[in-house]
Amino acid sequence: MSLWPRPARDPGEPAAPRTPLRLGYGTNGLADLRLDDALALLADLGYDGVGLTLDHMHLDPLAPDLAARTRRLARRLDALGLGVTVETGARYVLDPRRKHGPGLLDPDPDDRARRVDLLIRAVRVAADLGAHAVHCFSGSTPAGTDPDTAWDRLADALTPVLDAATTAGIPLAVEPEPGHLLSTLADFHRLRRYLGDPEHLGLTLDIGHCQCLEPLAPAACVRAAGPWLRHVQIEDMRRGIHEHLPFGDGEIDFPPVLAALSATGYQGLTVVELPRHSHAGPHFAELSLPFLRGAEATAARSPIPVPAPAPVPVPVPLHGDPSATPEGSTS
Repeated sequence: MSLWPRPARDPGEPAAPRTPLRLGYGTNGLADLRLDDALALLADLGYDGVGLTLDHMHLDPLAPDLAARTRRLARRLDALGLGVTVETGARYVLDPRRKHGPGLLDPDPDDRARRVDLLIRAVRVAADLGAHAVHCFSGSTPAGTDPDTAWDRLADALTPVLDAATTAGIPLAVEPEPGHLLSTLADFHRLRRYLGDPEHLGLTLDIGHCQCLEPLAPAACVRAAGPWLRHVQIEDMRRGIHEHLPFGDGEIDFPPVLAALSATGYQGLTVVELPRHSHAGPHFAELSLPFLRGAEATAARSPIPVPAPAPVPVPVPLHGDPSATPEGSTS
């Protein structure tokens, strides 16, 4: 299928059915809470699920008895009625001195293997939790590494992870991340074709990243990405600035985005991604849900036309080096 969205619906054609959105909140935005307290908060607020980042404070993937701890968490999620997706963007879970290190693109094969092992652990955790997807990202290209070598490393590193995901029946949802090798929807499709379009390779779409740097508007990105959507992250953002913002602090018009997402038939979680606001996580969790439900209701009351947008002719420069800043879901 084409990356580009379908043409606008003919006025005489029936509107596509809407799929109610299942909203979650990421634990990387609740890092100061114990995991059980965070889950109870989200259930009390009315969220449908949680984006669980495997980290030292929330289901440490490297600590002993991971399987037993995962089983206890599965029972707790079931009791609270929360769905879950497993996210792997913890900053220092593998290396206390190097943010997101080691990565899938590192020159040292032993370092790459450590990241691969983490992702395979995440797949096993996801299977035990009944998660709808495992999120991951490519990482930034190391200095002195040419692009072809970087793509080869990424494909080689993800192959055993995809094998594990296929065995477990869990989609692996790769996120285009500003400043990374795989930073755009077009890059995702390059990886997909490189790997032979494996069934269990899907996409994590971050709505803010679409506003930040994609040539299409966020709603158009959703329509273009629909067939491959396996996980969605959402927050506000400004054009050309990779900074995750609370809703209303950026430039995104959310009713068209949520209308487009509903029309794709996507049934996984749409997870609020505010890691830099973890110091006030309960406050922003409380505000975010009614904002999104309100935007969803607005979209449902007022069907929004689907124009064929014109791509921006040149890439949008980012402010600063997003891979080196503390902003964003994986930065």
